[in-house]
Amino acid sequence: MMIDIDILLAWGAAYKKVAPEEIIFNEGSEGHFYYQLVSGLVRWVTINDDGREFLQHMVEPGECFGELPLFDDGPYAASAIANSESVVIRLHRDTFRQLLKEHPELHFTFSRVMAERIRFKFMLLNELAYNTPEHRIFTLLSYFKEKGKFICGDCAQVQLTRQQIADMTGLRVETVIRTMKSLENKGAVVIDKGKVFC
Repeated sequence: MMIDIDILLAWGAAYKKVAPEEIIFNEGSEGHFYYQLVSGLVRWVTINDDGREFLQHMVEPGECFGELPLFDDGPYAASAIANSESVVIRLHRDTFRQLLKEHPELHFTFSRVMAERIRFKFMLLNELAYNTPEHRIFTLLSYFKEKGKFICGDCAQVQLTRQQIADMTGLRVETVIRTMKSLENKGAVVIDKGKVFC
């Protein structure tokens, strides 16, 4: 959990329900709120001129998203769209900044989260620039397995769709399907009834 919900509520935050595929905010728009996901799933994407999404991050409950404008007063760097029926809690930007001033330990938490996200982007950019689809996907799955994200800890099932993996790696979904089969043939993953296991 980024910030305890009781703290957010005490500072005037409000819940907001969002429907599947509802846009929470658009890339390029001005950021007025701190957002934290309470339930559901939100994808944080950039969308090219052809309407193709590049998945920047899948937001899970307890995670924040869209925080860049809160620190640099710039516009949102990506759009946030609900993947499923979701509940977010949001706090006005000015109040959020005051909260950080009065609770500096939260600022360190945000610094760590932003550093982890930047480190992930460096890794992903390196994969996109220099490596084969097989290497890209294997590195992505290995990263998520190490971080305990999007891969079930008990059964090792990958909890991302092939489309989401394609959107994260800049590949076509057909390429992801072929590459997953190749990884299975090499023993790097197991595919059972369409489900992928690491």
